[in-house]
Amino acid sequence: MGADRWQRTRAAGLGKLRRGVHIGAMSDAMLMFDRHAVRLHRDRAVATVGQVSDVLREAAERLLDRLDDTTRRFTRALDVGGRGVVAPLLRARQLEVVSCDLSPAMAAGNGGPAVAADEEWLPFAPASFDLVVASLALHWVNDLPGALIQLRQALRPDGLLLASLPALGTLAELRQALTEAEAALTGGAAPRVSPFPELRDCAGLLQRAGFALPVADLEEIRLLYAEPFALMRDLRAAGETSALRLRDRRVPSRALFPLALSRLPTEADRVPVALRLAMMTGWAPGPDQPKPLRPGSARASLADALRPGPGRLD
Repeated sequence: MGADRWQRTRAAGLGKLRRGVHIGAMSDAMLMFDRHAVRLHRDRAVATVGQVSDVLREAAERLLDRLDDTTRRFTRALDVGGRGVVAPLLRARQLEVVSCDLSPAMAAGNGGPAVAADEEWLPFAPASFDLVVASLALHWVNDLPGALIQLRQALRPDGLLLASLPALGTLAELRQALTEAEAALTGGAAPRVSPFPELRDCAGLLQRAGFALPVADLEEIRLLYAEPFALMRDLRAAGETSALRLRDRRVPSRALFPLALSRLPTEADRVPVALRLAMMTGWAPGPDQPKPLRPGSARASLADALRPGPGRLD
């Protein structure tokens, strides 16, 4: 690993070589996303993200509803990639908020303390926050387990992570329509929609990153578009156009998108779009959290519980 990367790791306050080794070991063939393109898309979206703020706010509010399920009170939160929506919602809950975003311009639009930061190289010292919120902010990260490890390290003991990711099934109709249309026009198809994880994998990601009590559940936001090109405009406005490394960088045929969008299913003359969101919660390990019993410490045996006795049906 290069000395510059080790210096960046130390400056970030991570204090562990393990993270740097993991990133350094990833070859270009293992990188799914073009992080430079992700930043350019978010830079461009600064001027347009307000057009989709209602959808972003709905997703953030559903994620933050999980704060009402705990008696724990938080004081200092990190907003990761909230696009100007999450930070105000956290401040309304009387929290001190620091925001970060890969795009400096997007970070500056959060209305409070903010830093430009790559989610794969976070600049925060250990135990800096007791709450981290990443609403639709981590799905363009190459090393998601590594990013989650860094977020856990930024949390104080018994701190909470709330994160949401688009789950498998999101934009499925658009993916299929683009693939079929491009195959019909050219005889082949390039990847144009990012792959999304299955819900069952999300809790495992949290557990792999060292979070305690990991939970992942599904929320669905249904949108109806009067005309299909509005969907493409919203994706662009949010900074969500494709940043796949293997995307076709040539200008597509002018017929591609009209043909693909004409194939989208309709519902009462509207184009339905389902955003299936994996809502993830995990706690930084702390001394007061429930822990599993030690093996062999049970006071009753399964054999005794299953043994026939008076009043039991054999």
